[in-house]
Amino acid sequence: METPANDPTPTPAQRALDALVVNTEDESALDTLASSEVLVPVPDDAMDEEAADPTAVALPVLEEPDGRPVVPVFTSELEMAELLPFVSRYRLVPLGALASQWPSDDLSLTIDGSSSHGLTLTSDGVRTLLARPHG
Repeated sequence: METPANDPTPTPAQRALDALVVNTEDESALDTLASSEVLVPVPDDAMDEEAADPTAVALPVLEEPDGRPVVPVFTSELEMAELLPFVSRYRLVPLGALASQWPSDDLSLTIDGSSSHGLTLTSDGVRTLLARPHG
């Protein structure tokens, strides 16, 4: 049972994720998602200088049960706390900017991984779906 206290009004990014659960090719939802800022957890072992550098983002990499590396990002502090309650620092990063710099290896991206609207994209999916022209 959901209670209003634990279920705040969804952000535009969360509404976009909900739309993509229904239709993975929803261009409007993809545009909204790409232009949204996401919370990128700052790894505990990141130096303070790295965490403060606006031109570089240290990506936290988790390992999926099947061994694949994945970077978790979140649409809200509540979503982040549900999956990674131990994270104390994060950066707000435009998802489209993150996607345009995405490495070409097998690194996947998971948005709100523990939620019902969670979305996981392969490295190709991140670059083709989220690295959109801004304007």
